[in-house]
Amino acid sequence: MSEKKENSKKRALVAMSGGVDSSVAAYLTVKQGYDTRGVTMKLYDNDTIMCNSRTCCSLEDVEDARSVAFRLGIPYHVFNFKDEFEDQVIKPFIHAYETGSTPNPCIDCNRYMKFRALWIRAQMLLEDYIVTGHYGRIQYDGGSGRYLLKKAVDLSKDQSYVLYSLTQDELARTLFPLGEFTKDVTRQIAEEQGFINARKRDSQDICFVPDGDYAGFICGHTGKTYPQGDFVDMEGNVLGRHKGIIHYTVGQRKGLGLSLKEPMYVVKLDTEKNQVILGRNQDLMTRTFTVKDFNWIACSVPGSSMKADVRIRYRHHESSAVITPLSENRVSITFDQPQRAITSGQSAVAYDGDVVIGGGVIE
Repeated sequence: MSEKKENSKKRALVAMSGGVDSSVAAYLTVKQGYDTRGVTMKLYDNDTIMCNSRTCCSLEDVEDARSVAFRLGIPYHVFNFKDEFEDQVIKPFIHAYETGSTPNPCIDCNRYMKFRALWIRAQMLLEDYIVTGHYGRIQYDGGSGRYLLKKAVDLSKDQSYVLYSLTQDELARTLFPLGEFTKDVTRQIAEEQGFINARKRDSQDICFVPDGDYAGFICGHTGKTYPQGDFVDMEGNVLGRHKGIIHYTVGQRKGLGLSLKEPMYVVKLDTEKNQVILGRNQDLMTRTFTVKDFNWIACSVPGSSMKADVRIRYRHHESSAVITPLSENRVSITFDQPQRAITSGQSAVAYDGDVVIGGGVIE
């Protein structure tokens, strides 16, 4: 856990998704002496996501979480956050695709649901901490007087990238019990405790788009149809017809439905002209870009440029860059070496070793 002062009388509310990670997080919270209760956040109905598969349906997850809570002997609740999830996660997700960006809704879910809406409810229950099954670490740095967000020990499961929006107040009241563990150890603990979900497979993709068909979800959820338009090359020559802007993202090569003389990739989405601009791989390489809503964690806004290692996608390896503040929450980032497919709507997260300096949304 983090290096916060622990008190056996402190109260902790554990967000339990029904998966093995949050279940073991609940067990560890109880073991460390917290007055613990579990909660599952009901974020959508199956009809909302047009789901008929057990792997994404909330009823099974609720029952798994309830089973673990019963085994641990802790109170358990289900909170209805469907309206908040629609407003804070689904609508921005749809808007991003409609305007030519590629969003990361997991980041918005963490920001607005787990660490904001859930905390408001936790305060009503007089809880001291929120606990989640994220793989990350929180440590208090006495020298700077700040809470630090750090990578998990198990780098293959590290989720610090999707947690960069956490503020100092949120870090101070959050616990990540799994930060020091590997996934294998987590499953071993679950098996030792006889949890029903010890071998439950990890969720894949976006929870409300279980089949990975983002465009299909958007069309079904909005009832809209998105007009066809032209594929054009970098010189504006028409190469064919696309099936709607929402079907494409920067860097995409597969699924274009074109017969081309050489491999071509989506380089830009022009929503005003309803065009998908295609180019060669080298046309995707960029060094400098801007980032909005930048949340500084390890330090306050610096007075000058600073070096950092920057990640521009969840599975992207960090690369060396210079960060230049443009305002309190907007920065310019220049990589030492050009990077491929820096994409509007994705997030850029800066690191100093295993410490998250901060992060924001790519413009």
